Amino acid sequence: MRRRAARNFLPELSGEAAAHGGARVASEGFDPHSHLRPKSLFQELQRQLSFRFDEASQVLKNTPHMLLDAIVDSTFKFTDQTLLPSESNFSPVDEIGESIEILQIEGEIPTDFPEGVYIRNGSNPLFGALHSTVSVFGESNEIWVEGEGMLHALYFTRNYSDSWSVSYANRYVESPTLKIERDRKKPCFLPAAQGDSATVIAAYILNYLRFGKVNKSISNTNVFEHRGRVYAITESHQPEEICIQNLETGNTWDIQEEWDRPCTSHPKVAPGSGELVIFGSDAKRPFLVVGVVSDDGTKLKHKVYLRLDRPTLCHDIGVTLKYNIIMDLPLTADISRVTTGGQLIEFEKKGYARIGVMPRYGDAESVMWFDVEPCCMFHLINCFEDGDEVVVQGLRSADSIIPGPRLNKHGIIPERSELKRDGKTMKRRIDEKFFSRLYEWRLNLERKTVSGEYLTGIDWSLEFPMINSYYTGMHHSYAYAQIVDSLRSGGGSERVLPKYGGFAKLCLEERENVKKRSAEDLIKMEIHQLDEDQFCSGASFVPRVGGPHEDDGWIISFVHNERTNTSQVNIIDTQEFEGDPVAKITLPRRVPYGFHGTFVHSNMTGHVNTGPAKT
Repeated sequence: MRRRAARNFLPELSGEAAAHGGARVASEGFDPHSHLRPKSLFQELQRQLSFRFDEASQVLKNTPHMLLDAIVDSTFKFTDQTLLPSESNFSPVDEIGESIEILQIEGEIPTDFPEGVYIRNGSNPLFGALHSTVSVFGESNEIWVEGEGMLHALYFTRNYSDSWSVSYANRYVESPTLKIERDRKKPCFLPAAQGDSATVIAAYILNYLRFGKVNKSISNTNVFEHRGRVYAITESHQPEEICIQNLETGNTWDIQEEWDRPCTSHPKVAPGSGELVIFGSDAKRPFLVVGVVSDDGTKLKHKVYLRLDRPTLCHDIGVTLKYNIIMDLPLTADISRVTTGGQLIEFEKKGYARIGVMPRYGDAESVMWFDVEPCCMFHLINCFEDGDEVVVQGLRSADSIIPGPRLNKHGIIPERSELKRDGKTMKRRIDEKFFSRLYEWRLNLERKTVSGEYLTGIDWSLEFPMINSYYTGMHHSYAYAQIVDSLRSGGGSERVLPKYGGFAKLCLEERENVKKRSAEDLIKMEIHQLDEDQFCSGASFVPRVGGPHEDDGWIISFVHNERTNTSQVNIIDTQEFEGDPVAKITLPRRVPYGFHGTFVHSNMTGHVNTGPAKT
């Protein structure tokens, strides 16, 4: 069975927009409250392609939930998906309850390392595996990123003797849908991410009728902090507030109930103002909405319906001192593809691409669009203003692993191209079309022109970038990324998920001092390679408090050894980047591979709102 997978870009096909409260709203002329009434539900599904589940609910509003449950139980058979041998560390783990003190530390945690919590999010399926269903409609499958979010946290506390106390904890993000399935002690939501069209449509409708949602709220992609509060997030849902002290889940973030749609996994704190810039994408109009949250995190100050003509799947947004940066690229979530036998998510190779520069409080008309060469890009590194230009840096590839991300042997450069370093055979590389390389666009606001260049070559494919967060939206000199080490497979035809075998330090102000055959003027890179059979996830930059230089700090990351099946947290001095980690902290439990991590300083209050939650 061929599995098509995607990152957490599943749209929350929600109802129409709610009232906008006190937020300032700038629209493209689209009235979020207007809608057509279909002659029948399925005619509207086929004609409008907007899945108005509220109308389906009206049709069956008197149908007892017990009857709907009985229909699902008798029609759909859930089965566990199996993992390949090379994917063993993608399998879920159990919650451990109370935190566990760490006793095994190799090296020393620096005395000036800050107190706080290193926390990472990731997929951890609730019932031991991802699921598929078989029914009279056909098959549908969960994709590997759909597992429920689990937080893994390492607590750093300095004792009175100036020694370190370190402890580890994990806990599920208790989203409303996790609570539903945990209470029922079985999987209940029908997979709706991929599969036969009739099955996916049936799953959308039945999930909505039974639970008021077409897919689960998994909150498994990222963790972010804003004004003393910490949130778990994925783009198919709104953020879930987390108590950093015990990983307890509080309420769904509502900013006074003025934000009525999902929220990006990568909100950005605007330099200077401290406001939080967000956006939400959807598979129906309006396809993209941008918001600005007050610096204290309590009010939605601005809301804009952007004028897009396709359901583009943005994963990241950029900010500068004055602007919001919008990436309108040809990775889309188009419902019409589902109704005609295709997949919801697809990279449109013949589609267009453009970058929008929007004043912080601008409207749809104020966005200045720059056409660029079509590409795929999930993560920006940074954006900043430079005279008349806005500089946009991101990790760009020519094609998309979505609807991968499993890559077969044809996506690997032949074995003769394996790298050699210090006498060791390095792991094979991905074909260039899947390479994520650092690219820099320069958008001239006066001349309305755009130029761009690659800043890294094809020796190292990069993903999950990070910078010193104090430089977000500002000119900076350094960035860091995980190195895609793909494809150590257990058989000639086996396909594996991307893994990350090391880290790169990107010296943006320094160009390579050796001439290459390529005409590209590439930047200097430093490489921290992990040992064979070791892979990392959730890396974050931790700045040294009071450090005089931008790169004064550490990279901290979870690292798993597949040979010994043990997990550690490594701390790497970024000014001695290619050297050994200054500390390796062995964890009491295996930590599966995950997504994004962050470091939360100990001045956090741990406050979490646990009042009546929104569902």
